[in-house]
Amino acid sequence: MAWISLKIEAQDHTADLISDTLMEMGALSAIIEDANAETIDEQPIFGEPGDPPPGIWQQNLVSALFDGGTDPVQIIHDLQDKTQLTDLHYSIETIEEQDWVRATQSQFDPIKITNQLWIVPTWHQAPDSNALNIVLDPGLAFGTGSHPTTHLCLVWLTQTIAPQHTVLDYGCGSGILAIAAKKLGAGHVVGTDIDAQAIQASVYNAEQNEVEAEFLMASQFQSLVFDVVVANILSSALSVLAPALAQACKAGGKIALSGILREQEADVSKIYAEWFDMQPAQYMDAWVLLTGTKKCAT
Repeated sequence: MAWISLKIEAQDHTADLISDTLMEMGALSAIIEDANAETIDEQPIFGEPGDPPPGIWQQNLVSALFDGGTDPVQIIHDLQDKTQLTDLHYSIETIEEQDWVRATQSQFDPIKITNQLWIVPTWHQAPDSNALNIVLDPGLAFGTGSHPTTHLCLVWLTQTIAPQHTVLDYGCGSGILAIAAKKLGAGHVVGTDIDAQAIQASVYNAEQNEVEAEFLMASQFQSLVFDVVVANILSSALSVLAPALAQACKAGGKIALSGILREQEADVSKIYAEWFDMQPAQYMDAWVLLTGTKKCAT
């Protein structure tokens, strides 16, 4: 069996209309995606504490799936007639039947962070049984080690964590950074997030890796101080949360900030320089890792 995939370009004010109309016309599914995803023009729309609810991207792709016998040209014609939209730009792809589980798994191989640290999906054997291997499958929460922001943080942790360090993973996502810190020898490790699914995923992943870490919703997080603070979240959130993250770090402690694009580096670094002696930035693709040492009170 085969399916027809239609990808239609849409603006922010037409994407919902196109998606809803396609579903009314018999589409098996319809999703709205950022047309600039994985480019420097990618537009985050995730809600931040205190911000209005997220909206939609300015440039979109509406992806709809139809039965293989569907005439896609007729679908576009009828769509334009129903919505009164004209000159829609679209592409057509035939999706063949396949083993979707195997196809999905084939996209995720073990990820080498350093010689010391690997991220290994459950369907793979660890390439190096003597290394520190984090067992982690793609899931609902962000953080599998494949994204540059997570990769940069993981490398930094391998260079920073000392035995019994206390660690805060702010915006823990999948819990990968908290789990890595624990495997690297940290003592008390706390992860916090605004997303309940992230907390659920973090708890599950910690259990899978047989490590003990505490995961809390941000609303339940008590203000403590830590030797190491790591936050892999959006730069807008990092800017707003700077006083709170600075307060959570001990004098002489270390901080790592990720989720920052190169063009955002100077602004974020300037904010954190009030509390930290900032170190030279580290780069991977379009992304930046900022690190610093908490200044001692004078």
